[in-house]
Amino acid sequence: MNYDCLIIGGGIAGLQAAIQLGRYKHRVLVIDAGGGRSEICKSYHNILGYPDGVSGQTLRDLGKKQAESLGIQFVKGKAVKAQKEADQFVITLESGETFQSARLLLATGVMDRIPPIPGIMPCLGTSIYVCPDCDGYEVLNKKTIVIGSGNAGANKALTIAYWTTDIIMINHEEGMPDELLQKQMQRKGIQLIQADILEVLSEGDAFQGVLLKNGERIYAEKAFLGFGGTAVHSSLAEQLGAEIMENRHIIVNPRTKMTNVPNVWAIGDVIAHSEQVTIAMGDGSQAAIWIHKSLMPNQ
Repeated sequence: MNYDCLIIGGGIAGLQAAIQLGRYKHRVLVIDAGGGRSEICKSYHNILGYPDGVSGQTLRDLGKKQAESLGIQFVKGKAVKAQKEADQFVITLESGETFQSARLLLATGVMDRIPPIPGIMPCLGTSIYVCPDCDGYEVLNKKTIVIGSGNAGANKALTIAYWTTDIIMINHEEGMPDELLQKQMQRKGIQLIQADILEVLSEGDAFQGVLLKNGERIYAEKAFLGFGGTAVHSSLAEQLGAEIMENRHIIVNPRTKMTNVPNVWAIGDVIAHSEQVTIAMGDGSQAAIWIHKSLMPNQ
């Protein structure tokens, strides 16, 4: 089957685009490898209509059901190859299966580097956070540990100092923050400890502190992760010749969300934006509108 549009990525951005395209009655297939960043977040508290929070998985489940009700199809798999053949885009999955369409929308997202410290995952998205713009408010006036390393960890600690003054950064890996950042942390009263963490202490999904490899326990109410090396999933765009920033994010037209490659769009965290779920939703709708406009002469 030839589709009007293939959407690579079934996260928040991709689902919102799928819903909008479904309402335009286009033939759309969403290819989703699963395991995206939104699956990690157990409670978004900054979304209109959800003052008590909503999990990324709930949004994904509801979005998929809504898209399917509009005729959108889904397939589970990881897209590994993208190429242009005549006026069609051909996407090959890891399994070898191929799909083709007239338009291509990349919503492949990013994934934070999460160290394999026992105890992180049950708390992640509930009491251990990644994004200050999303969850900085959750540590308001609370004792907070930044589990991080180097400049990335220091910058995270300095950022959340807007919400709380009781911060300890534990430099979990080798490589201390630059001297300038250390001085800024000192001025903010942020304690810096160079130590490896053995495990996260918690009760259920409630973070309580960390156990260091030297046996010391450090207690706190909340935590943030601060590690560099976020993976930006822009390889498919690169294969097609799309313009990529030095940090691997895809460059798009700010109005249409189309890349420099005709009929290839990109949305969500894989492009250069504020990495907010609400912005990802807007990206999805905006791209879908322009994809629809581009398909109109062919109807």
